[in-house]
Amino acid sequence: MLEIVPYNPAWPLEFQRLRDSLAAALGALALRIDHIGSTAVPGLGAKDILDVQVTVLALAPEIVERLSAAGYVYRPDITCDHVPAGADPAPELWTKLYFTHFPGQRAAHIHVRAAGRPNQLYPLLFRDYLRAHPRSTATVERIKRALVQYHADDVEAYYDIKDPVYDLIWEAAREWAETTGWESAGDILEP
Repeated sequence: MLEIVPYNPAWPLEFQRLRDSLAAALGALALRIDHIGSTAVPGLGAKDILDVQVTVLALAPEIVERLSAAGYVYRPDITCDHVPAGADPAPELWTKLYFTHFPGQRAAHIHVRAAGRPNQLYPLLFRDYLRAHPRSTATVERIKRALVQYHADDVEAYYDIKDPVYDLIWEAAREWAETTGWESAGDILEP
């Protein structure tokens, strides 16, 4: 059952612990590790699952080996992201590696994406746009709560509606990025 909980100020600290674990497992393979998704937006209610993006140069088998050895659960059945309407649908632009937390660890979705691809930039821009636009953040929470009210037991329906709604926000976020000169510094790892 899907559930939206109020924003938890502990989420950023929980992300830092997860980030440290991922950085230790991946070493120099990780160019950056970012807290993304709704739990990364102050004040936004969300599912109590941390979303993390690991940015790498390429989606190499060594990443799967290292994260699996560290106990993260690789999901080979999840290989790509939703393609926003009008975006270039070339599969290589939306490919990713996906992992979940290991048993006993904080619930998390770990997305590994190649640097500079649209699917790597999308969650960073989306997060930063919502952080800068509290009214949009409040609207996103209302949408998520309504979706859960009607589709708490149907994950497919939840995402079938949520993804196109987020694409509307993506368009606004792209315009905002162009007018502000947005660049996400994020959590770039030092060598």
